[in-house]
Amino acid sequence: MDRSQKAESVAGLNAIFNEAGVVVVTRNLGLSVAQSTDLRSKMRAAGASYKVAKNRLAKLAIADTDYTGIDGYLTGPTALATSVDPVAAAKVVIDFAKTNPKLEVVGGSMGSQVLDADGVKALASMPSLDELRAKLIGLVNAPATKIAQLSTAPAAKLARVFGAYAAKDAA
Repeated sequence: MDRSQKAESVAGLNAIFNEAGVVVVTRNLGLSVAQSTDLRSKMRAAGASYKVAKNRLAKLAIADTDYTGIDGYLTGPTALATSVDPVAAAKVVIDFAKTNPKLEVVGGSMGSQVLDADGVKALASMPSLDELRAKLIGLVNAPATKIAQLSTAPAAKLARVFGAYAAKDAA
C-alpha cells in the first residue's frame, strides 16, 4: 500500500466512523473465507458492515471521531463491525460468535461510550430500532382497534339475533 492508498483508506474509515451508531471490534483468529463471507452477508442483510482494516490506519481514522476510546482494542488481527442502527451490528456479531468460536468479540463503542465484550452482549440483547418501531405502532394502534371492535359489537349482536329469529320463523 502506498501513501495515497493509505490516505484514501483512512478517509474512508473516518467517513464510516462518522456515520456509525455503533462500532464492534472483533478478533477473527482462523475464520475461513466461507465463514467470513457468511458473516458479511448476514451483516449486509441487517444493514451493517464488517471490515478488516489495518490497526494503525483504523487508529488514525478514529482520531477525530467519538470512537477514540476503542484504540486500546485495536491490537492483533481485528475487524470492525459497524452500523447506523446501534443494535444491528452487535446483534449479528454476537449471534455469529455463538455458533463460531473462532470469532471473538473484543469490545466496541456506541458513540463516546466504550463497551467491553459484556457491554456488546448486553447491547445485542436489546430490540432493534425496527422492532421498537413495530412495538410502538402496535401500542398506538391497539386502543383504536378496541374502540372499533366495541362500536361494531352491539350491531353484530343485533344482526345475529335477527338472523336467529328469521331462521326460527323459516323453520
